[in-house]
Amino acid sequence: MTLDAAANSPTPHDLVRLLGLVPHPEGGHYRELYRADETVEKAALPPRFQDARSFSTAIYFLLEGAVFSALHTIESDELWHHYEGAALRIVTLASDGTREDFVLGKRYERGERPFACVKRGRIFGSYVDEGVGHALVGCTVAPGFDFADFCMPTRDELLARFPAHAEIVTRLTRT
Repeated sequence: MTLDAAANSPTPHDLVRLLGLVPHPEGGHYRELYRADETVEKAALPPRFQDARSFSTAIYFLLEGAVFSALHTIESDELWHHYEGAALRIVTLASDGTREDFVLGKRYERGERPFACVKRGRIFGSYVDEGVGHALVGCTVAPGFDFADFCMPTRDELLARFPAHAEIVTRLTRT
């Protein structure tokens, strides 16, 4: 194992190997760590869910350098936890066009926090805040994550919905 001299931690390559991370469709790498054995039946869930869902799920999520998590949405709240590395900026857009950013990290004097909550239905994406280094975070979703609840709109769709945020939409989408 090699250590990132600046952070005195494993390199992103080592983290992928050591934690068993795989590429995520939105960008970066992830690994599901937890999926509750129990489920909430469809009848007990809001109508936006197509089927039963696990009580909760949790993943590791790793972004490095200029790699970003493309803007997307899910049907549950997502709780984010910073584990190590650089700060991670989470950009969120509400249906009314309001933008709210969270910066996950441990430099509290700079406004970074180790925890954030992205409310269901918000469009969101993320990137290493200063574009240098890597960020290892965790994401917990309840009711549990299912790819049936994942939607990654196209750049054109998002530009039409959020013209005031064209710069960030362009930055956090792929052509």
